[in-house]
Amino acid sequence: MNPLGSLAGRLATEGVNFAPEIVGAAQRYGLDPTLLAAVAAQETGGPGSNGGRNEVGDGGHGRGVFQIDDRWHDFAKTGAAMDPAQNADYAAGMLSGLLKRYGGNVKEALSAYNSGSPTAKGTSTTWADGQTLDYADSVLRHYQQLGSSDDGADRLAQTAQAMPQMCAPQSPPPHAHHHHHRWRTAQGIDATGHRSNQSMTSDTYINGDTNS
Repeated sequence: MNPLGSLAGRLATEGVNFAPEIVGAAQRYGLDPTLLAAVAAQETGGPGSNGGRNEVGDGGHGRGVFQIDDRWHDFAKTGAAMDPAQNADYAAGMLSGLLKRYGGNVKEALSAYNSGSPTAKGTSTTWADGQTLDYADSVLRHYQQLGSSDDGADRLAQTAQAMPQMCAPQSPPPHAHHHHHRWRTAQGIDATGHRSNQSMTSDTYINGDTNS
């Protein structure tokens, strides 16, 4: 049995949209596909939904399933950003780079993906049960929902232990001729497309959200 197809099928049964595209992108960058799917669920699914939608959000700045922000990522200004496969591939590349940067610390990488800072609380999400979670913790709640309660913590630990060795792409993306994965580095933007050497404020927009 094709392991990629099997995993995509499992995620699809949990309500994940674009599961084959997400799994393929995650595997190219050595990421846990369930973690990448959880990011999509947080970005465009919402509390209680693991779906993820291919849409334009955040006042017209967030593009696609992973809400890549056109204020910080040139890729988001192209039509490719609304292609779920290419959007997932871009997000996977960014998240794998952040995991490498922060030594495999999943929560720090998720916080930086959202806000540009590994210590920021980022976007707050209130779930149906009244629990309000910071960005990284909300992603991890989606992660728990997408995996069995028995193995979720173990799989997350394995992801952290495997970084940064697994951060390089395992094979070129099928659409490598496009110019995505080229982040803007001028004007205080670092290699992940985030502000560098600047303190984060509520007015600092990064990947479709603001710090709180």
